[in-house]
Amino acid sequence: MFAGTASDVGKSLINTGFCRIFKQDGYHPAPFKAQNMSLNSYATPDGFEIGRAQAVQAEACGIPCSTDMNPVLLKPTSDKASQVVLLGKPVGSQSAYDYFMGNNKQELFAASKAAYDRLYQLHNPVVMEGAGSISELNLKHRDITNMRMALHANADVYLVADIDRGGVFASVYGTIALLTPEEKQLIKGIIINKFRGDARLFESGRTMIEELCSIPVIGVVPYRKDIYIEEEDSVGLEHKHNKLASGKVNVAVVLLNRISNFTDFNVLERDERVHLFYSNNPADIEKADIIIIPGSKNTIADLIDIKNNGVAKAIVQAHKNSKTVIGICGGYQMMGTVVEDPHHVEGAIESMPGLGILPVSTVLTEDKITEQCRFYYKGQSTACEGYEIHMGLTSTSGEARPLNNTLNGHADGYQLTDNCWGTYIHGILDNATVVDDLLKDHATQSSGAPFDYLAFKEEQYDKLAQHLREHIDMAYIYRQLKTQS
Repeated sequence: MFAGTASDVGKSLINTGFCRIFKQDGYHPAPFKAQNMSLNSYATPDGFEIGRAQAVQAEACGIPCSTDMNPVLLKPTSDKASQVVLLGKPVGSQSAYDYFMGNNKQELFAASKAAYDRLYQLHNPVVMEGAGSISELNLKHRDITNMRMALHANADVYLVADIDRGGVFASVYGTIALLTPEEKQLIKGIIINKFRGDARLFESGRTMIEELCSIPVIGVVPYRKDIYIEEEDSVGLEHKHNKLASGKVNVAVVLLNRISNFTDFNVLERDERVHLFYSNNPADIEKADIIIIPGSKNTIADLIDIKNNGVAKAIVQAHKNSKTVIGICGGYQMMGTVVEDPHHVEGAIESMPGLGILPVSTVLTEDKITEQCRFYYKGQSTACEGYEIHMGLTSTSGEARPLNNTLNGHADGYQLTDNCWGTYIHGILDNATVVDDLLKDHATQSSGAPFDYLAFKEEQYDKLAQHLREHIDMAYIYRQLKTQS
């Protein structure tokens, strides 16, 4: 298990790197995180939902993802409440207080232990990831992700600390000091992450930590900007390239407060023809060549927000000015005439007028659709791939004009014009045929080979694995695993 002194210390990235290392070394690893909190989710091959981070880690392992890799997923619906997804299916929404203080954690912990046990029977090793800090004293007895799960698995635990944020001595020493003797026995090593500069300057610090904690520091991992692994959280999206660029197609992704599945835009962001940015500034959105309304965990609340901040008006005006406007999932729902919530799936508001761009209406449903799909885009002959995760049925008030037709025979989305459409399919922009069509009126086609995102991701996993091998004592980790077995 890679556990942390705090959130965002780099556990997920290190976990992903070790998934690839163990695969490269001839083992059959699988990732595991008992509980994840994220609006970035993914559909498993058998039609369930897990956190995107574990799907990425499964990809690094070279195996299909499954719900056993992330048995509990929390999808925030507001600042104080989340939808709880258990083994791939929603079981209701709870306030943070009810979730963390309620008795149901015993049920979730039992389900998480059973999921781990099933993975353990099939994979070697299971690469576990903790969540946040492992020493939150007020939550430890209810925690299902960190040391209680490590004790169940009898895992070798490696404590990851972020030296870039400062206070690394206090965070490492304090974290270990607050563990019980039984928990501390599982800590096999410390990894100092995100180091900037000459690591030789930290040799004395490394020795001090080892003497303070009586646990070896098995690696000091330098900060790297040139390794690209899909991000788990949307924090900082507003700082991504938020200026218009000349000579490229400016693509504005509307920055929603509850944006979900922002990984839909990873391929487009890396296209050399494109300058992609996230914004909730109406002026920037109107100036963009292409406007994309992304998915949302709370469509009605985000729809209200963009009406209040002027973004909705900017989108409608851009559409009137013949700019390209598309919507994905919740964004598709917003583009219609109305979003209705008779079952109070998202909250107390039962109906909200949409942007009125597409002649479609949506009724939010209690049942969630989660499935991978293959489809034909705009009647083309090349099959594309994507996945659906949504709670809602969308119907047209006039002639059906589907954007896509799936290989299993159902229609998806609505195409108003060649440059105005909506879809429920996440990952639609991962397909070169879709991106080329989207950009065709704005940029000349690239003379080189199309961007191969799958090959690019494989290259990044290998680069990350090599980076960790160079700075972490792999021989020590393997000795510990063999001692355990």
